Amino acid sequence: MPDRRLLLLGLALLGLAGCPNTKSQSNLLTETLEAYAAVIRWNNFEQAVAFVDPETLKAHPVTPLDLQRYHQIQVTTYNERPPVPAGANEIRQVVEIGVVNVNTQAARSIVDNQVWHYDEPTKHWRLMSGLPDITVRDR
Repeated sequence: MPDRRLLLLGLALLGLAGCPNTKSQSNLLTETLEAYAAVIRWNNFEQAVAFVDPETLKAHPVTPLDLQRYHQIQVTTYNERPPVPAGANEIRQVVEIGVVNVNTQAARSIVDNQVWHYDEPTKHWRLMSGLPDITVRDR
């Protein structure tokens, strides 16, 4: 009897080995958005740059001065709305990010209008809108 169970286990494992190990575009989106949210929540903007589309980075590079500005804030909240389809292989997501200036302790929130695009060749979601704009502007 143990030999039969071992044979069935072996056949089951062989069957699983033949299955493709691909994730759906939707699952990849969920994983990407969760990973991006985590690096922003932890104030790891250097790592967040890896989510930005390479062409976007070429057009709008993240400079050392930009990174210094990000180091001047501490992220306190990251409240995202559900992603909304915005065309073929594209979604938009609105995120409210609470930040505190580490020098002045002034708290404020910013709205980050994210645009994500699914890159078919690489099977990755890429942030087309760039990193959140944390600069203070007169309203």
